[in-house]
Amino acid sequence: MARPRRTSAPLSTASHSAALNAARRTRELDELGTSAHPLDVLVIGGGVTGAGVALDAASRGLRVALVEAHDLAFGTSRWSSKLVHGGLRYLATGDIATARESARERHLLLTTIAPHLIRSLPQVLPFTPAVSGRQRFFGTLGMGLGDGLRMLAGTRAATLAPPRLISAQRAYELAPALNADGLRGGVVSHDGQLVDDARLVVVIARTAAAFGARILTRVRATHIAGDGATVEDTLTGETLQLRARSVINATGVWAGTLDDGIRVRPSRGTHIVLDAARLGSPSSALMVPHPGSISRFVFALPQQLGRVIVGLTDEDAPGPVPDVALPTEAEIDFLLTTLSSVLESPLDRTDVRGTFAGLRPLVETTESAASGSSADVSRRHLTRVGDDGVIAILGGKLTTYRAMAQDAIDRACAEYDLPAQPCVTPRLPLVGAPGSPIRVSQSTATALPPSLVARFGTEAAAVFATASCARPTDAIVDGLDITRAEIDFAVSHEGALDAGDVLDRRTRIGLVRDDRGRAEDTVSSLVDEALAKWG
Repeated sequence: MARPRRTSAPLSTASHSAALNAARRTRELDELGTSAHPLDVLVIGGGVTGAGVALDAASRGLRVALVEAHDLAFGTSRWSSKLVHGGLRYLATGDIATARESARERHLLLTTIAPHLIRSLPQVLPFTPAVSGRQRFFGTLGMGLGDGLRMLAGTRAATLAPPRLISAQRAYELAPALNADGLRGGVVSHDGQLVDDARLVVVIARTAAAFGARILTRVRATHIAGDGATVEDTLTGETLQLRARSVINATGVWAGTLDDGIRVRPSRGTHIVLDAARLGSPSSALMVPHPGSISRFVFALPQQLGRVIVGLTDEDAPGPVPDVALPTEAEIDFLLTTLSSVLESPLDRTDVRGTFAGLRPLVETTESAASGSSADVSRRHLTRVGDDGVIAILGGKLTTYRAMAQDAIDRACAEYDLPAQPCVTPRLPLVGAPGSPIRVSQSTATALPPSLVARFGTEAAAVFATASCARPTDAIVDGLDITRAEIDFAVSHEGALDAGDVLDRRTRIGLVRDDRGRAEDTVSSLVDEALAKWG
């Protein structure tokens, strides 16, 4: 089915508040429970795809609700490498269509949709004795081909610089932990990096809310059909019947638990978390080829809060899908060993400050089932209408969430004759982005912490201006560049309902167990105080 290409209609009016909080959740659940009118679209799942579907539908003028059993970004969406990438790996495996789609969607995110949350990240492939001549050649060639995709997507060199060969001295400056012995320079390319993947999901959901979507966390779908769903408010135990003209299953790796006809092949991607200081506080990512591979890499990626994440693996994860996947010891050792092969001082388990793993919702095909490797499973997405009339959006990845959402709503409109306007999301800036149509609170604050601006964009001043807690500009604890006001804002505007939502998804403190332990009491106290006002 061809996707409609009419995207030149005026943007819909964002006439609602973008603030998500417990009081709004309660009010909107009550309204849905008593409404005599069916929704146009009911979205199941609050990851990046589900939030994107809700935004696409709401910005077309449709009546939308999203239900999520846990919290926004609870599942796969918060466990990514936090890259908005142009599909270099897909080029290497010959998947040109997916690579082009990735480059196109990266361009939209970098230039229009969420430039406040994404920066250009240099990535160095070092020419060390551990990187073979074949890996150097194909790595450099792949970066050149990837740059061709950048140009085809219309991304300017000022936004993402073209790849170039660099000297050993420059490679060492960008990645000071490199082993200088035998270093013969390298090649550096650039890609997009999110300040945080979970934050992107929350901002998409809040933008959808500003267009009238009801974003309802802690609401579990217990049964779905083409004309609605039975849902349970997990906070009260109350059951509701929601009627809808279309239902979209956007639960990712859990899609098969709601539809027996769906075959998702989970692939586990594991990361480890290091102190940035252990690697010399790098300003660039490091790319280290998997042993013997010319297309797969381990990345060491600098992050906020003085961390580096190292990943990732690609391992089959058969069996029941857990709420939270766990890394294996073998995967952790593999990441440490591969990265250490190019470092002056090898890493060991004492350097690991945290670990995490996510399950990719890969769509299984006959060919991939026969191959026995999750690396052969397609990263393309697809939409499917089940026998019960439910539309499922499957596969894909974080970078292409918007295209996936557009395809899902295009399919819903075609199948159920929904009264939708043309899609506008390719040119719709999210809340906090420059040019966003969504109003934010104004403040006269002039000196704002750079880290606050990186996380909130044009909303940064509003975080302080709307805070009701004491000492809003103070850090929550020493050594963590997160203010008390941000905890308050997470409850008043970002839909956090408990301390876990804040520690593990709104701030990412919880990626490091020791940091979580130091901050937990203060965060819990601030959350309780904010809930007393916004609950």
